[in-house]
Parts: sequence; structure tokens; C-alpha cells
Amino acid sequence: MTANASNPSDKERDVAESASRVAMERRPTGASSCAPEVIEAAVEGLSGCKDDALSQAVCRGIVDPAAVVGWTDRTERLLRFQYDRSELRVEIPAVAEWLCELLAQVELPADADAQTLTARFVGSLVRLRKMISDDVAAAFEGDPAASGYEEIAVAYPAIRALSVHRIAHELCGYGVPLIPRIMSEYAHDRTGIDINPGARIGRHFFIDHGTGVVIGETCEIGNNVRLYQGVTLGATSLPDSSSLRGVKRHPTVEDGVTIYAGAKILGGETVIGAGSVIGGNVWLTESVPPGSRVMAEPPRNVVRHGRDTGQPMPLQLPWDE
Repeated sequence: MTANASNPSDKERDVAESASRVAMERRPTGASSCAPEVIEAAVEGLSGCKDDALSQAVCRGIVDPAAVVGWTDRTERLLRFQYDRSELRVEIPAVAEWLCELLAQVELPADADAQTLTARFVGSLVRLRKMISDDVAAAFEGDPAASGYEEIAVAYPAIRALSVHRIAHELCGYGVPLIPRIMSEYAHDRTGIDINPGARIGRHFFIDHGTGVVIGETCEIGNNVRLYQGVTLGATSLPDSSSLRGVKRHPTVEDGVTIYAGAKILGGETVIGAGSVIGGNVWLTESVPPGSRVMAEPPRNVVRHGRDTGQPMPLQLPWDE
């Protein structure tokens, strides 16, 4: 599949960069329904750098999320779809220049600068592409409904979420603030799959269906792991959860593990041993050894029909009764 790296991409970038400006430039066409003093009171209350959290965040400066989203889309297309050599010679410099502009807007580690990190990222593109390719192969091997690699590459939400995660995690590893988090929340919004950019995910990873999957910041996932929808790899909660900041609080999932739909695995000391299978709707806060099979108790259904006599009916009834 070939993507056009000329005018359409440039136009998309212009749209993304100007999205926030469009909203700011809109003006009402009629007379205001508010008295001037009401508007002025709102201006006074909303302006300036006050002590509240949001004001402090804005006053320190926030990179434009629309620009991050635009760069994310363009970089993901670069890695997920095939380009010929002439297109790559245009597209890679464009992605690099845009990234350098974004990095210049955030506070980088003291020993790093935007140009150095941009060059480092470009050097990682081949490796990232190989990881995403392995994820596509894992999806094909794990989903009998898949008709081919091309369907997975363009239509599977898990591949989009993982592609964005692989890119965001790379930047997160450089110590880049905020930008990776904007990327992960963009992917979450588009796919329903919530992966913190700090999570370490091995090769050949597959999320089937994907809706409602949550993978926390300090989670570590090995190779050849498969998850289904609704899985949470999360943290246990404390009254003051801020005390856990910077501490490993999400589980470790070793190689070759399968976790079925709705399972909740919590805690930084929880390790799911290699080759284990975790059944659907399991709640797990302790480690299990390699090769484990962990299943929830099956539900007991009590079936009643007709007038409620207070007596339970048999669990299964013939269709003609």
C-alpha cells in the first residue's frame, strides 16, 4: 500500500497545526447576550497565573495537542504503510522536522536537545517498523477471522493502538515529557485501548478486539503475549495513591501468556509466569508460577418461570416446557 507524501500530507499537517487557532479566531456574528460587566468578570477570573492546578499548567506552557496528533498520524502512516524510496526521502525528513519543532516546545532532560533526540528517533524507525510488523503477524496467527495481513494493517484497532504506543514509548524512553502521553490518549480515544506510554511491551503482541483494555505505566509484558477485550493490567489503590508515583505498581506478564476477556490483574509485585492462561473475569492480585491455569468460579444460574413460587427451577429446562 502506498501513501501520498506530497500535497495531501502537507495539507493535513497544516490543518492539524491550525486546529486550535480556528477556534480562537471565531467571533460571534450577533450582539452578545451577556452584559459587558459579566463578560469582564469572566475575563478577570480566567486570566492570569493563579494558584490552581490548571492555571499553573497553562502558564508553564503546553504543547499544542493538535500538532502532536498531526505528527502522530503522519509518523504512524510512515511506519504502518509501505513507501517507495523516493517517497521515503521526502517523508522521513518531514516527520523529523515536525518532531524537532515539537520537542523544542517541551522541557527536555538536561543532557538532551531537540536535534539530538530527533536524530535518535529517526535511527529507531527501522526497529519500530519491525516491531509493528511482528504485531501484525501475531494478530494473523491469533485471529482466524483475519483474511490477511493487509486487513490487519489497515482495519484492526489493536494495530493502530500498538503502532502509536511503540512510537510514544520510544520518546518516553528519551525522557520526553507530555508528548507521549498526548499520543497515548489520542490512540485511546480512537481505539478504546488505553496503553500508558511507559509500559514495556515485548515482541509479537496481540490484543484481540481490544475495547476496554488498560495497560498501566509500569507494566512489563514479555514476548508472544495475547490479551482479549476488557483486560486490565493495573494498580491497587491506596487512600493517597500519589505515594505510588515512580514506584512499580503494575504487574509483570512473562512470555507466552494468554489473558482472556475481563480479567483484572493488579499490583506491582504480581507476576504472571511464562506460558500461563488467565481465564475470563478473573480478579488476581498475587503471582502465579509458569504454566498456571487460573479460572474464575462459574456462575450458578437459578432459572424461574411463570408465577414466582419461591422454589428454584432446574438449571436447564427442555424447550417445550
